Amino acid sequence: MKNKKFFIPIFSVAAIALIIFLVLQLSFPKAQPKLVDSASANDSKVKDHIHYTAVGDSLTEGVGDATQNGGFVSLVADDLQDDYALSSVEVDNYGVAGERSDQILERIKEDDKTQNDIASSDLITVTVGGNDIMKVIKRNIFGLSVDSFEGPLEKYQDNLSEILEETRSLNADAGIYVLGVYNPFYVNFPEIEDMQTIIQNWDEGTKEIVEKDENAYFVPINEVISQGTGDEAALNTNKKSSSSEEDDDLNTVKNKALYEEDNFHPNTTGYQLITREVMKNIDATKDIWLKEENAS
Repeated sequence: MKNKKFFIPIFSVAAIALIIFLVLQLSFPKAQPKLVDSASANDSKVKDHIHYTAVGDSLTEGVGDATQNGGFVSLVADDLQDDYALSSVEVDNYGVAGERSDQILERIKEDDKTQNDIASSDLITVTVGGNDIMKVIKRNIFGLSVDSFEGPLEKYQDNLSEILEETRSLNADAGIYVLGVYNPFYVNFPEIEDMQTIIQNWDEGTKEIVEKDENAYFVPINEVISQGTGDEAALNTNKKSSSSEEDDDLNTVKNKALYEEDNFHPNTTGYQLITREVMKNIDATKDIWLKEENAS
């Protein structure tokens, strides 16, 4: 009899705790994935599996990413799977470091595997233009000006237009996200205003071509990469410890979004910043790429 009296209050406490837990669960439901906020809210069927193909230069390849997982491409794939409760994301990465727009175009035209993967993709990202700019810089290293880029920009625009046309001929429906370029020298040399003007003009030229396709989107990354992570000054205010040191020492101020080995490519942090900008555009257009083709 004594044992029964001992267990009665314990069971009462447990029952009360269970009731409180259930009330809290109902009062504070779990956060839903973005999938619920989009097409399903309109009674439309959504995809469970996404095919993502990335084409481009070293940014697509992921040069500078300490994790060696493919830079922003793998991060975008992870975000897609997590944010939209997908069962899987198939990723094909066709990034080749050093390639210019004409070389990327040639691969899309001639490589069967690239073509097949583009054709079956729901999402496509393109990084292009950085090596076109570097080609102009190397050719005009002692006489560089904004005018030096006018002719090369027009040629680049022709190539980019063909890249999008070829891609669209293979896949009429996929969302295409074309990344802009950035100025890796800005943190150390903000006084070289021509370089920032060149990058801005190049981005405007890219955007002009991209906007001709109603389901292609320009993703600017100049601001988030050129200016670093926001915790270092744009101007070099550090004092030299010795007058013999060079005034243009790249080690004096570091852009913490860039790979230290070359101060040019993004590092892991830089690729995270790029991913954020890409996902902004992907999220904003989810009603296009997430819906099943036959869904009304």
